[in-house]
Amino acid sequence: MQATRIVTGHDAEGRADFALHAPLTHGAFEHHPGFVANLLWRTGPQPAIPTSPSDPVAAVESVIPQPGGTIAMMVSFPPDSVTSAPHFDPAAAGMEFAQRLPGLAESFDPDGSGFHRTDTVDYGVVLEGEIWLDLDDGRVRHLKAGDVVVQLGTRHAWRNPGEHPARMFFVLIGAVRD
Repeated sequence: MQATRIVTGHDAEGRADFALHAPLTHGAFEHHPGFVANLLWRTGPQPAIPTSPSDPVAAVESVIPQPGGTIAMMVSFPPDSVTSAPHFDPAAAGMEFAQRLPGLAESFDPDGSGFHRTDTVDYGVVLEGEIWLDLDDGRVRHLKAGDVVVQLGTRHAWRNPGEHPARMFFVLIGAVRD
């Protein structure tokens, strides 16, 4: 499914208008077949409504927003069997992940388990497929299309032991820990 990002703004007379409209592209990872991450939008700690919006995710220094800032992204998780295929190169996949999703890549446990934790409040919605959310000590939830997860800075990992990709929409809000 080819998704499109549409951003509204205002024309010279102040009327609502379509400012940006383009298909989501360049989200597919070369070294992790089937993994797709599209950064959709980003706001700073004090979101502003620009007169003429430009693309705030064209050059992102970190996917993890500052406290009060946000980032919206769509992610497709391929079946876990992709990473066990003979041609899969975990080192190349890790380097690509660090380059394409800076800040997030550094939050992962170094053991390759997929567990990570960020200083964010995350809203995650399963759009298609099924996925498993792993927490500490073997706590697991099986999620299906329509399920919503609110992550409060917890250590977690996403698993897709099924045969089909799972697609999710996330909004990450930068936060501080109590």
